[in-house]
Amino acid sequence: MPVQVIVGAQWGDEGKGKIVDHLSEEVDIVARYQGGANAGHTVIIPGKKGDKPKQFVLHLIPSGIFHKHVTCVIGNGVVLDPVALMTEIDELTKAGIRIHGRLLISHNAHLIMPYHKALDSIREQGSQKIGTTGRGIGPAYIDKYMRTGIRVVDLLDRDILCRKLKQNIQEKNELLKQIYHSDELDVDAIISEYQEFDKKIDEYVTDTSRFLNESLGKGKAVLAEGAQGALLDVDHGTYPFVTSSNPTSGGACTGLGIPPTEINSIVGVVKAYSTRVGNGPFPTELKDETGNTLRTVGGEFGATTGRPRRCGWLDIVSLRYSIQVNGIQKIAITKLDVLDGFDEIKICTAYELKGKRISHFPTDVGTLDAIRPVYKTFKGWKSKISDVRRYKDLPGPARSYIETISKLLETNIWMVSVGARRDQTLLRR
Repeated sequence: MPVQVIVGAQWGDEGKGKIVDHLSEEVDIVARYQGGANAGHTVIIPGKKGDKPKQFVLHLIPSGIFHKHVTCVIGNGVVLDPVALMTEIDELTKAGIRIHGRLLISHNAHLIMPYHKALDSIREQGSQKIGTTGRGIGPAYIDKYMRTGIRVVDLLDRDILCRKLKQNIQEKNELLKQIYHSDELDVDAIISEYQEFDKKIDEYVTDTSRFLNESLGKGKAVLAEGAQGALLDVDHGTYPFVTSSNPTSGGACTGLGIPPTEINSIVGVVKAYSTRVGNGPFPTELKDETGNTLRTVGGEFGATTGRPRRCGWLDIVSLRYSIQVNGIQKIAITKLDVLDGFDEIKICTAYELKGKRISHFPTDVGTLDAIRPVYKTFKGWKSKISDVRRYKDLPGPARSYIETISKLLETNIWMVSVGARRDQTLLRR
């Protein structure tokens, strides 16, 4: 069976966790291919009869963990925070979710160290803020590409771990002390902490690239899960206001160690409007009461940080670009129900730059800051759709909205989410 890749087609927070959870019913393996604990995938699990649904926010473990038959993989492209991982494992175990025998961690994944978090936090206090979560993701990737990073496999040899840690911590302490005038980190305490972490994760560590390729050879179905969104891609996003890895579909191959020839389906997850967390250009941002309403009704606050998200109308121009870069073949629309109460709904269909209309997405910040969105206005449906269970039963204006998006993007919209629960997912035939 081939690989299906799930990507966020906007600036992240599109609801990938729910879509991955929904699709996990029909796959054998769900594999996370990039990012770190800066991502938060929210999944709501129905309770037993009479019980309330349970909500989980996953940061590292793939969203397929809630399906008993699924094996979850944390790939080599992920930067692993030991504290976040163990917290997640403990919370899931207490909730009755079996982790043992179902979670695999790449021995080549890089580790986030305390000095990465310290450096990240200090930078975000300066004048050149990117708007990161401050969880050490960027500095960990810097060390990876400087070839000074510490990988999971290094935990297996205490001598190697001690040597690398002492060298890295001494260098970072000099940086913290002389440049940032910050307190130094305790070398011995960090070595002891990570040796204890090694004991806890040893059962999960393996060569995940070999596991995935052997599984594909046996006909297993794999779902590759990305974090963040395509417009935050370090190469193809709104640089420098981007993440430190490749959330785009190409990142699945490098982040998991699988060949492109195994991928035959790429699904883009798109929110029915647009949001962005952190700094950077956002062409359709609404800084008025409409934006506040989208934020309030949509619960647009970061799953990882709690930060309020910037909100705006759907941006077709940026989505066309995302489809192009990712090779998206079909789309899952989420949070359509958030638009229930609006008299009018708008879609950005083009940009205006220096008096001229353009239909392409410029990734350079200066140009994006100068453009003005051109909107097409739709009549709202003004009715509750969260109880609808068939696409054809949606109000006419809601179906018109979806079908216009599909036409403008020239891409099939095959799934529509009208709520956070599993049963609030409609298939559009």
